[in-house]
Amino acid sequence: MRNSLSWNFDVSERTISRYLCKRPPGRHARQSWKTFLHNHRSAIAAMDFFTVPTATFRVLYVFFVIHHERRQILHFSVSANPGSDFVIQQLREAFPYDTAPQYLILDRDTKFSTKVRGVIDSMGIEGKRIAYKSPWQNGVAERWIGSVRRELLNHVIVLNEAHLRRLLKEYVAYYNADRTHLSLEKDAPDIRPIMPKSCDKAQVVSLPRVGGLHHRYKWIAAA
Repeated sequence: MRNSLSWNFDVSERTISRYLCKRPPGRHARQSWKTFLHNHRSAIAAMDFFTVPTATFRVLYVFFVIHHERRQILHFSVSANPGSDFVIQQLREAFPYDTAPQYLILDRDTKFSTKVRGVIDSMGIEGKRIAYKSPWQNGVAERWIGSVRRELLNHVIVLNEAHLRRLLKEYVAYYNADRTHLSLEKDAPDIRPIMPKSCDKAQVVSLPRVGGLHHRYKWIAAA
């Protein structure tokens, strides 16, 4: 018969935990992407590109930066051949001095290269890349692209880079100062003061914006 030997070892809790399978945290214990955006919207900006064809079938690229809290367009530019150096220059113009946000959302476009990420880090910004093929994670930027297409680009034929830049400049001015948002309690990104009726005979007049595509309304005293 074989003699059975018994061995006793004292194993610490830390050693056991090292070899146990890690259990992922519960779904409700983790902060979702939507929760992150909601909790930090005052400190978040997003950047993106979209393309615009011209009358001569050239493709122009529009770069823009939008702030999450009030949906304000902070900066935009147009280029026929954007690259890393172009993006870096636009970021410097969008965030001069100490105006950089805490977080900057960007997608996985190759134009947002390692060089661009290095500049973002050097500006004290924490870059947040969205997941592959998940444009919904950059929904604020994507929604603005839809707005500018529906409210401007679908109604005009862009001739060249200078023409597109002029159109976008007018639209961004209208969007920031005049266009109201339900999410902002029917206010514009640039806060608009409420204008009370000046007198009983005051009339509402419309002021054309973006070449008459849109309007702003205000009270004026009747003559």
